[in-house]
Amino acid sequence: MTSSRLEYLVPLAIILLVSMTLHEIAHGYVAYRMGDPTAKSRGRLSLNPMHHLDPVGTAMFAVTYLFTGFIFGWAKPVPISPFYFKNHQKGMALVGIAGPATNFCLAAVFWAVLRLLQPTLMAMPGYANGSVQLAVAKILLLGLELNVVLGLFNLVPIPPLDGSRILGAFLPPKQYVRWASLDQYGWVFIIALILILNYSGSSVIANAYASLFHWLLPGYYV
Repeated sequence: MTSSRLEYLVPLAIILLVSMTLHEIAHGYVAYRMGDPTAKSRGRLSLNPMHHLDPVGTAMFAVTYLFTGFIFGWAKPVPISPFYFKNHQKGMALVGIAGPATNFCLAAVFWAVLRLLQPTLMAMPGYANGSVQLAVAKILLLGLELNVVLGLFNLVPIPPLDGSRILGAFLPPKQYVRWASLDQYGWVFIIALILILNYSGSSVIANAYASLFHWLLPGYYV
């Protein structure tokens, strides 16, 4: 654990709550628009983050951020009943893509604010010496990074992640049933993937991250 991570734990938690809440609402709202009232009837279209928190998943976000720097966790999944959809597979794919799309939209908002404020923040005296301006830049960058991570991670085609729902739309019906049945085992593969990336592919991920954010925010340093 580093002091800088601990220092930004509170703003991270706030950004995370907002991002996860909107991610889950997006799933439920798209399902509702396609005729599935399940999420709405169970109060899951609410902006109250407490309706979407999973205690263990939320704790995992804090633990992984503080001790590894690699953020991993989960919210309480929105209940979806695909039997309300005219086409189960395509319906679930649209519901699945809504969550990551929301995170990418949030990332775009953080990026736009950073680009807008970049000249002002970096021109202020003391920018590189722990100033309030630097803290603001770091928090905005944290929001950008977190939502990019949430969006990309959820697109991995491993059940029960959203990417598996999107992939499922292209499978024959019989294979789709087998594919969907893997949801109960998916977390084993996800945790294994995270461990592999964290211990053997960290430098590759770090380099990819650096390249992405240098491209998105040229000349920015925080």
